[in-house]
Amino acid sequence: MSLRPILETRAAQPHIEGAGVKLHRAFGFQDPSELDPFLLFDDFRNERPEDYLRGFPWHPHRGIETITYVLAGSVEHGDSLGNTGTLGAGDVQWMTAGSGILHQEMPSGNTKGQMHGFQLWGNLPASQKMTAPRYQDVKGTEIPEVIDDDGTRVKVIAGGFWGKRGLVDGIAADPQYLDVYVPAGVRKTLPVDTYRRAFAYVFEGEAAFADASAPQGVLLEKEVAGQEVNIRDLSGDRTLVRFGTGDAINVQAGPEGVRFLLISGAPINEPVAWHGPIVMNTQAELQQAFRDLRNGTFIKPAH
Repeated sequence: MSLRPILETRAAQPHIEGAGVKLHRAFGFQDPSELDPFLLFDDFRNERPEDYLRGFPWHPHRGIETITYVLAGSVEHGDSLGNTGTLGAGDVQWMTAGSGILHQEMPSGNTKGQMHGFQLWGNLPASQKMTAPRYQDVKGTEIPEVIDDDGTRVKVIAGGFWGKRGLVDGIAADPQYLDVYVPAGVRKTLPVDTYRRAFAYVFEGEAAFADASAPQGVLLEKEVAGQEVNIRDLSGDRTLVRFGTGDAINVQAGPEGVRFLLISGAPINEPVAWHGPIVMNTQAELQQAFRDLRNGTFIKPAH
């Protein structure tokens, strides 16, 4: 087994998107090769309705996929193809924009006014940039979950893990999207296929992600539930951890346990021409997309 080294840890940064939604961006609009095939990751979490209710009004996408995972509250969505619906707490929507779609996403809070969700953008290879748009909606009650003897829980949104397989399929990047909870003081090694680029995003509690070059079991400074906990270099709430090459990651939960997303995918390794919500391979294709928007030909007729 080869543990993946930690290339970088960084805090998600405050950002305003849509019509004034306050969120935290872990990565996006930087070097697209860093986490290829993923382009952007946003954490939209608020307890004040004025910080999210204006939502994300009508906007275009082409050449990418948007993956929305709701933890609290709900998101109403509609698009230029006539699709409408609502994502509730625990639900996932994997939207393949393909050749082009106009849509809107309008969040609402729960009974306490809380809204929490994530949106990930995945790139599409050139061969699929202009495919017909499609949705894969998965209810939270349908997401497979595995529970280990030590209390570790993993929801399998996409890809395979510990004998379970997520319902999202047919994605070129062969993604693995996991929602992982590790109890306080537990150290866990989680497999990640070597060919995938991988990152973790901590959103509850804190943990130490062991670097392959660091000795194990050092600098033990606390005891939780009778177990020593390595609290060196703890990654806390809203922290991105980017991993290098290997076939597993090692994580040790902090004093209150940790919950994080573990996401990986096969790199596409193609040129990226990117402006706003449209991602193509060349500047000529990008310019054509915006001409299509101006000319009213952005949405391709169904065959």
